[in-house]
Amino acid sequence: MPRTVVTSSFPPGQGAALLQPRADVVFEEDAGNGRFTACRGPVQGYERRVEVAEDGSATQTVEYTLNLPYFWWLFSAAFRRRVAGAPRKDVPWWAPPEPLDARAAGALDSLAAIAVVLGYLNTLFTQTIAFAGEEFGAGSSAQGVAGSIVRLGGLLALMIVAVADRRGRRRILLTVSLLGCTLAVSGALAPSLAWLTASQTAARGCATALLLLVGILAAEEVPARCRAYAVSLLAMAGGLGAGMALVALNLADLGERGWRLIYLVPVLGIPIVATVRKRLRESRRFLAPHRNVKIAGHGGRLALLAVSGFLSNIFVAPQSQFLGRYLRTEHNFSAGRISLLALVTGAPGAIGIVVGGRLADLRGRRQVATVALLGGSACTVGFFFANGWAIWAFPLVGTMLNAATVPALGVYGPELFPTSLRGRANGLIGMCALVGSAAGLALAGFLGDYFGRLGPAMAILATGPVLVAALIALAYPETAGRELEDLNPEDVPPPAFPA
Repeated sequence: MPRTVVTSSFPPGQGAALLQPRADVVFEEDAGNGRFTACRGPVQGYERRVEVAEDGSATQTVEYTLNLPYFWWLFSAAFRRRVAGAPRKDVPWWAPPEPLDARAAGALDSLAAIAVVLGYLNTLFTQTIAFAGEEFGAGSSAQGVAGSIVRLGGLLALMIVAVADRRGRRRILLTVSLLGCTLAVSGALAPSLAWLTASQTAARGCATALLLLVGILAAEEVPARCRAYAVSLLAMAGGLGAGMALVALNLADLGERGWRLIYLVPVLGIPIVATVRKRLRESRRFLAPHRNVKIAGHGGRLALLAVSGFLSNIFVAPQSQFLGRYLRTEHNFSAGRISLLALVTGAPGAIGIVVGGRLADLRGRRQVATVALLGGSACTVGFFFANGWAIWAFPLVGTMLNAATVPALGVYGPELFPTSLRGRANGLIGMCALVGSAAGLALAGFLGDYFGRLGPAMAILATGPVLVAALIALAYPETAGRELEDLNPEDVPPPAFPA
C-alpha cells in the first residue's frame, strides 16, 4: 500500500472553493489553518493542506494511503484524480454510494482476494468435466450425474456456515479457504470419474461455504447503502478467478490428460489466504452484542429465498456446465475457442455487475433483479439455439443482464436474517440452491440425450427463473438503504437501564 502525495495548483479566484470540506470519495473535517483530515474514507493517514495566495490562487497538497492491500492498483489512479481537484459532493460512478471507512475498505479488499480463489474453485469442475469425461469415456448423462453429486457438496457448506454463527466468520473462512485449495489440487490425480467427483464434491462444499461467508462478512461490515456495491465488487473478483480458470482451460488442448494441469493451479491460492489471515478482522456485527435466536419465526423469508434459489439454479447450473459440451459437440469448438468465447462474452459482465450494483443501492433491488433476470434468461435460451454470429451475440448481452442480478439478489440472504442465524439460514438457502443445481443438471443431461441437443432442454428449464422473477415482483421486500438492525429487530442492542 504505497503512500501517495498529490500537489495541485489552482488559478486566481478558486482558492476559496478549496477551503470547503470534501464529501465524495472521502468525508473530511476541518482541522483549521487550511488543513483537512478524513472522518470517513478508504484511507489511512489522510491530510489535505491548502495554501491560498493574496490573488486567490492556491496550492493544494493531499497525502494519503489507500487501505486496499490487494486491489489498490485498480482504484489508485481514479482516486488520485478525484482528490487532486477541488472538493465536490457528487460521487463518481466507480465509488460506493457513500464512503467506506478504512476498516470496511480493508475488509472488502481482503474478501475480494479470497473471492478470486473462490471464483477459480467454483469454475474448475464445471469447465473441465467435458474433457475429463472424454478421458474416462463418460457421456452426457454420466457427466450430468457427476455434476449433480458435486453440487451436493453444499451439505458440507451448511455445516460449515452453521459453525460460523457460533465461532465467528473470519476463522472459519480462512480454514475453509485452505482446505478448498488442497482438495481441488487432489483432482489432478483422479484415476476415474468417480474419484474426481468425490474429491471435487468436498472442494465444492468448501467453495460454497466460502461464497456464503464472504457475502455475510461483507454485509456485516459495509454501510447500508453500499451492500449491493460490495457484492458487485466481490462478484467481479470472483469473475477474475473464473476467468483465470477459462484461460487455464487452454491446457486441456495439450492432450487427453491436459485437463489435469488445470487442477494444479489452486495451489497458488494458499499464499493468498496466508496474507489475508494477517489483515482480515472479525466482522463488527458478529463482535457486537446480539441475541441468539431460533429459526422459528423466520420461516417465511427462509422459504421465499430457498424456493428462489432452487428455481434459479435449475437453469443456471446446466447453463454453465453444459456450455462447453454444447459448443464442442454441436459446433465443433476446440478448447481454445471455447475459452475465447467465454472470455470475450464474459468480460462485459463487469459492466452489468457495476451498473446492477449501483442501481440496486440507489433505485432498489426488486426492479433491477426482475428485468435483468427475465432478459438474461431469454438471451441464454437463445444462445443454445443459435448459429453463426448469434453464438457470440446472445451470451454477450445475456452475460451483462445476468451479471446485474448478482448484486441485486446476492444481498438478500445476508440482509433478511439476524446475526446469530445468518450463517445457518444462508446455508439452508444455499443447500436448496444446490439441490436445484443437481436437479437441473440431471434434467438437462436426460433431456439433452432425449432431444439429441441441448436447446429444447434449456428452454424447458428456463421456466425456473421466470417463476423467480414473479416472486421478486410480488413477494420480495425492498431492502435498499435499510440497516441490518432495521430489517432484523432481534439485533438491536437492548436499552441500557440505570442501576
